[in-house]
Amino acid sequence: MPIRLRKFIGTILIIVLVLVYALVANTIAVATLGNAPWWGHLLYFLLTGLLWVLPAMVIIKWMAGPRQR
Repeated sequence: MPIRLRKFIGTILIIVLVLVYALVANTIAVATLGNAPWWGHLLYFLLTGLLWVLPAMVIIKWMAGPRQR
């Protein structure tokens, strides 16, 4: 697969990932954190704010293609 096509598909995937992840994370927060203390909100949004990076790293590694030797 050409690198340009791989990067285009990866960019679309990352945009979709961020949108879906933000929607799901906020929906869970609204449903579960209604009466939680401030530090519960802080921990939840800190964790979910950093957790999306893991699948994004996999997509970015795929976008880079196989290693050149």
